[in-house]
Amino acid sequence: MSSHITNVLSIDLEDYYMVSAFESVVRRKDWDRYESRIERNSRIILKILSESESNTPQYENRNTAFCTQHPVSGVKATFFCLAWIAEKYPALIKEIASHGHEIASHGCDHRLVYHMTPDQFRADVRKSKKILEDITGKEVIGYRAPSYSITEKSLWALRILAEEGYRYDSSIFPIYHDRYGIPAAPRYPFVIGPNNGWDLSSAELLNVHDMNFKKKFGPSPNCDVIIEFPISTTSIIGVNAPVSGGGYFRLLPYAVIKRALRKINKQEGTPFIIYLHPWEIDPGQPRLSNISMLSKFRHYINLGKTASKLRTLLSDFSFSTVRGTLNI
Repeated sequence: MSSHITNVLSIDLEDYYMVSAFESVVRRKDWDRYESRIERNSRIILKILSESESNTPQYENRNTAFCTQHPVSGVKATFFCLAWIAEKYPALIKEIASHGHEIASHGCDHRLVYHMTPDQFRADVRKSKKILEDITGKEVIGYRAPSYSITEKSLWALRILAEEGYRYDSSIFPIYHDRYGIPAAPRYPFVIGPNNGWDLSSAELLNVHDMNFKKKFGPSPNCDVIIEFPISTTSIIGVNAPVSGGGYFRLLPYAVIKRALRKINKQEGTPFIIYLHPWEIDPGQPRLSNISMLSKFRHYINLGKTASKLRTLLSDFSFSTVRGTLNI
């Protein structure tokens, strides 16, 4: 176990047919026609988390209100939820929240940010926030863009998130990819806002273990700034390489992942954030046809190994929610 550093486990709550790679064959208006497996798979993840011993002492999760309401029992995660799913399965969202997990927004219906206008994006994140808050009765302060679609051409979205009352975002993936990524973005949590002109190159890195940042921003960040928790990467000869979730977690040997994540904790002295989807623990999901070989490989590789890998990961590292780790 890597001690003293609390990392973030995040779950992107979406069903197998909702992924961006299937957009060419699965229309949003047809989503109701597909067999839903979101409740089944989400409850398997909840069971794995509840049965895993939390390596995070209660005092390490410095969000006192969170700890008081939800004493440490199992591993807690942040669930980035699609509002489309929340409206269809509100009991599932309530169940996740009742286990002490953080509910955050994944937008309404998995539209990529750079395919929306700023006004459309504002309406999307405002609506999704309200839906989730109405279901849980709790404030939603976090957002993750579908398919990490806050890129260089959609950085305007960060300002809108701050204006709409979000306090943190976890949408930037500092890698090269055919669909997403900002390779030059900071690899560690940072603050961005008007003081640095919403410019990534002058963003202020955030030491999540330094309580002084709370004095600077108050009990929660000001409405005109936002904290970005980028998806974690490892640096190999100056190039950022993904190791922290999704297809990368399924494809890479666990020993490679563990070594890279421990490097982030021990050598770089910062928490990492890792992600997965409920469909990634479901090798029995319906197989879609008429999709590219690349999409098939990315989506279906090693689905049968994810659950066991997740259990091992939870035993090797300490985890909390984004809100708990950032102390907001």
